[in-house]
Amino acid sequence: QVQLVESGGGLVQPGGSLRLSCAASKNIFTIIAMGWYRQAPGKQRELVATITNDGSTNYADSMKGRFTVSKDNPGTVYLQMGSLKPEDTAVYYCNAQALRPKPGKQTEIVDYWGQGTQVTVSS
Repeated sequence: QVQLVESGGGLVQPGGSLRLSCAASKNIFTIIAMGWYRQAPGKQRELVATITNDGSTNYADSMKGRFTVSKDNPGTVYLQMGSLKPEDTAVYYCNAQALRPKPGKQTEIVDYWGQGTQVTVSS
C-alpha cells in the first residue's frame, strides 16, 4: 500500500518557524501532485499548499509570503512555515495524488493522506 508519513510538528512560539516533511512509502504509482492541508478542532480541513511534478505551487491566501512548499523526488514534500501565528495551530496532513492504472479500466486518480502532525503555536 501507499502510505504517507509526516514529521516535524511541535510547539512553537508566535513568530517562530517550523519545517514539516512528508515521505511516501511503498509507492509504486505515479505521483502527480503533493501538498499539505490542515484542520483545527471544530473547523473544516483547508488547503495549505500544493506542488505538482513540474514544480507549480498553489497556496492558500493566508499562507502566501509565510509558507513555502517544496519537494524532492520521489515522493517527498516539505512545508517551511514562518511567521507562525496562533491561528496556524492545527493538525497538518500530507496529501498525495497518484495515478493508478488498472487493466481493462480507465486510469484512476487517487488521493492518499498521512496520519497528520500537530502544530501548536503558543507562547
